[in-house]
Amino acid sequence: MNDNISNAPAYIRLYRKLREDIVSGVYAFGDRLPSKRLLSDENGVSVITAEHAYALLLEEGYVESRQRSGYFVIFRMEEGFAGTGERAHADEREEMPPSAEAETETQFPFSVLARTMRSVLNDYGEILLSRSPNEGTLFLRTEISRYLARSRGIAVPPERIIIGSGSEYLYNLIIGVLGRDKTYGIEDPSYAIIEKTYRLSGVDLELLPLGKDGLKSSALKTCRAQVLHLTPYRSFPSGVTASASKRHEYIMWAKEGRYLVEDDYESEFSVLKKPEDTLFSQSGKDNVIYLNTFTKSISPSL
Repeated sequence: MNDNISNAPAYIRLYRKLREDIVSGVYAFGDRLPSKRLLSDENGVSVITAEHAYALLLEEGYVESRQRSGYFVIFRMEEGFAGTGERAHADEREEMPPSAEAETETQFPFSVLARTMRSVLNDYGEILLSRSPNEGTLFLRTEISRYLARSRGIAVPPERIIIGSGSEYLYNLIIGVLGRDKTYGIEDPSYAIIEKTYRLSGVDLELLPLGKDGLKSSALKTCRAQVLHLTPYRSFPSGVTASASKRHEYIMWAKEGRYLVEDDYESEFSVLKKPEDTLFSQSGKDNVIYLNTFTKSISPSL
């Protein structure tokens, strides 16, 4: 992982340590974790810090809290994959409602935009008339690089970032890079443009059924795909968000010369205290292509 652990708050460092212990099997499925007080004593942190670390593990689906009993691991490693494809007590989990398309009424700061535009025009002048490189202007890629490091735990230089005019353009670019001779797998159901783009490109396409926490494990194990196009956070139109176990299952699937396309649309609007870790930051290999957009956070027109 590329996380800069030394600069992170104490509760984040403790959360990461516990998460690594769970994923590596130090704490197995069903194990009871130390109490908050014991955890704080063992790690030299406050009880509040331990409580915050457990809260993150709860939100991401690594553990569950049982009244008067403590915290128990619900992440488990299935043979051949990381994860079971189902959380403990999955039958009690309510279906997430479909993603809402309705826009929230907000007051856009036009005065700030106007001041910024005047400042840029004054500072850069004729430079703005120069043709941007195919991969996007270096100024924007540099700022995106800094933003990803702050907000998503993704540490990549600007040279590894490509700007595209819309998702369809980027999907086609990925197909061109990875090859039209491969079989591509997508979620079923998925965002209509994803399926449409792959079909129009002429590649072999496989639809993989979604369960309550991501692609069904049985389908993932038997699929023919060499590339998976995934929307781990709140997939549209199902509203399904991949659990921690399922995310690790995806990473394990991709270890054998396969690729993941992580379409992280809407992830910035997570209700968690911190955004869920991306497949890109968790993989540690160069087999994950990360996609995101400013459509929701700024505006398609800008």
